[in-house]
Amino acid sequence: MPSKNALKIYRDNTYYHLYNRGVDKQLIFDNDHAYKTFLYFLKKYLLPPDETFPSKATNNFFGSITLHAHCLMPNHYHLLISQKNSDDINFFMRSINSQYVRYYNSHHNRIGPLFQSRYKAVSVNSDEQLLYLTKYIHVNPTALFTSGTVPEVKLSREQLLQYPYSSLNNYLGNINQAWLNTKAILSYFSKTNPHQQYADFIFDDRFSESIKTLRIDE
Repeated sequence: MPSKNALKIYRDNTYYHLYNRGVDKQLIFDNDHAYKTFLYFLKKYLLPPDETFPSKATNNFFGSITLHAHCLMPNHYHLLISQKNSDDINFFMRSINSQYVRYYNSHHNRIGPLFQSRYKAVSVNSDEQLLYLTKYIHVNPTALFTSGTVPEVKLSREQLLQYPYSSLNNYLGNINQAWLNTKAILSYFSKTNPHQQYADFIFDDRFSESIKTLRIDE
């Protein structure tokens, strides 16, 4: 019987929460270089193709996949994306996961799968779900959400702002990564100071009940 959120019937121009976890809940990011390598692959696939070196444009997803939020944790990751065409997600996720597994296995002298299964996907069906999903993703490193047996990163509110492996600081206006799109989400907030209003939203302890229970499958 398929596990929760394993079936993937995708729609064009729709937001999806994508996530995956290490096999047996093992670490998939065990040092700074591992985190940065996964982020590099996101950047490589999402920026426009390099016209100077066309071979590097293989499996490029600029214009077909848009990344709106991300968070990498020691044994799992979260991505919020939208796609242009219904088959873009499968190709994108297969590309990035397989490339990261090759990197990880080569650096750990291992063979075999790294992730416990195919990635999971949840479609976003309302504006409220979309906004609270970004909040869920961005506060994932805090003690609000823990799961599994691997020790989780547990950060204070101040430390959360310094966490380098999520897209939160893009939303707060502290950095601007060209391969991440914040405009769609920030358009729901004040036009005069959307970054501050988003920060107020993030650090408000209240959660939508539909998002409060959202967590990776046990």
